[in-house]
Amino acid sequence: MHQKPARVRIVDAAHELMLSIGLARATTKEIAKAAGCSEAALYKYFANKEELFVTVLSERLPKLGPLLTELTGEPGTRTVEENLTEIAREAALFYEQTFPMAASLYAEPQLKRRHEEAMRELGTGPHRPIQGLDAYLRSEQSAGRVRPDADTYAAASLLLGACAQRAFAYDMAPDRKPPQPLDEFAASLTRTLLAGIA
Repeated sequence: MHQKPARVRIVDAAHELMLSIGLARATTKEIAKAAGCSEAALYKYFANKEELFVTVLSERLPKLGPLLTELTGEPGTRTVEENLTEIAREAALFYEQTFPMAASLYAEPQLKRRHEEAMRELGTGPHRPIQGLDAYLRSEQSAGRVRPDADTYAAASLLLGACAQRAFAYDMAPDRKPPQPLDEFAASLTRTLLAGIA
């Protein structure tokens, strides 16, 4: 059977380990071992674990960033409600996977600081989706599809905050399931938000 290229195996292994044991414990040594290669081979593709994490986010997780960029450039093709529902759906899935990965960092302040510095150097971080959604809502405001007095930053924070909270809150619930299925959650969240800004 043909083996996957080393880079693909490394990203797959990183994704799996970051999900199962968290970002703090998923060392480059562990990732290389799971990928069936040496740590030196891993460093041929990735400068550090943070770069690998960012690659996992962009290549293995729901495409929240690209979706926001695409909609900001072309906002008028569907209704604001359809666009925001898709954003809410992708965001809920995105946070569902990133929350368990990143939560482990909070237990290790030194590692968390190093991770944050590396993310800043890479020009990314958890604030980026809020900025992206704010930019999309401002483009809809310019097109006259969002009220001129609407606070787009607050709206972006409310929508994405609700999606992140869904991932966090129901992980500890008895059956670990949110009360609404994902599609219903995304649609009702969007309708509620739009009542305030459209």
